Amino acid sequence: MAGLDVGTTKVLALVADVEDGHVNVIGVGTSPSRGLRKGIVVDIESTVRAVQEAVQKAQRMSGYPIRSVFLSVAGGHISSHNNRGVVAVTSRDREITSEDVARVLEAARVISMPSDREIVHVLPRQYVVDGYEGVRDPVGMIGSRLEVEAHIVTGATTTMQNLLRSVEKAGIEVEGMVFAPLAAGESVLTEDERELGVVLADVGGGTTDVAIYSDGSMVHSTVLPMGGEYITTDIAVMLRTSLAQAEVVKIDYGCAVPDLVDASKVFPVPGVGGQGFHEVSAKMLSEIIEARLREILAAVGQVVRESGYGRTVPGGVVLTGGVAATRGIVELGMDELDMPVRVGLPDNLGGLQDMAAAPSFAVGVGLLYHAAGLQEVAAAHERRHHGGWANLATRLRGWFRELF
Repeated sequence: MAGLDVGTTKVLALVADVEDGHVNVIGVGTSPSRGLRKGIVVDIESTVRAVQEAVQKAQRMSGYPIRSVFLSVAGGHISSHNNRGVVAVTSRDREITSEDVARVLEAARVISMPSDREIVHVLPRQYVVDGYEGVRDPVGMIGSRLEVEAHIVTGATTTMQNLLRSVEKAGIEVEGMVFAPLAAGESVLTEDERELGVVLADVGGGTTDVAIYSDGSMVHSTVLPMGGEYITTDIAVMLRTSLAQAEVVKIDYGCAVPDLVDASKVFPVPGVGGQGFHEVSAKMLSEIIEARLREILAAVGQVVRESGYGRTVPGGVVLTGGVAATRGIVELGMDELDMPVRVGLPDNLGGLQDMAAAPSFAVGVGLLYHAAGLQEVAAAHERRHHGGWANLATRLRGWFRELF
């Protein structure tokens, strides 16, 4: 199976096989992304070339052809809200069946939205059987009335079609589209964090995807139109260098907390258009990065406060995405958000684990987990010790048909 994460700054293709319930990454391919802006396709041909390059690299590494993928979807066009569905249990003995669950989820899909939008996911938060709340799986229970509280994720139809068309023009079939923070949550959050409540902030190149989890499921999500490109642009302007060189400088010398930087450290930076090199203070670079990161983190904090779930996230904030690799971001996050902060790394992988265990791979790896139907992969350490894995891979297609 394969996952494809088409981001604003990079395209990531991952190939994996599933053995005894374990995801083994056997192929990785990345390429620069030049056809997207803030997660939205603005140049189909450039996106097609980037997808083809990433897929070809993953194919060469794995030795397997990639004919179909599970594709991440994000960007400022994504929106979400919660809705409720209600149905009557139809069986004579009042036993709730999977058909009843399918009907109540279908009822939750009935929402008022413009004709140019479509539903990406209907994510059940909890089921209610005859007034009793907090039911996770109602199948087999006895009742006469079944309700569901669901988190509905929607996207702009044309925007998603352009992304879909870009991948299909690259010769790849799309088996399913997955909301990026939902995929990232599969790979970096623990089961305890989902249960107690946690904020996931995927800080990518063009956008920051924020998802709040509570009682084991996603309860709120939004996409902020700011990311690592903001930082890179500021560095290029302040240091009088190219955007490409600013990105290199950010990665090689960047730090989110100026106090962690040696004030005497300097490094050479080439000027724009080959105007020669000039020396720059590492502390000055850190101050530029800190200012933009504080702005992004403050926006994340505002989302949490306005969501109404601010008091239900004792797990704090888990930062992932490429920007989360910035040195000192945990310290800055705790100072700005006044809550626990950690960097989320994909875990419980086999195969090319060293290559994929980076915050920038969170969505790509999460696509593989999601595709395999490993909904509780965050608790993989416990499950492995007890040997309780089911053969979920064989139910993959049926699971996705039910979900989408």
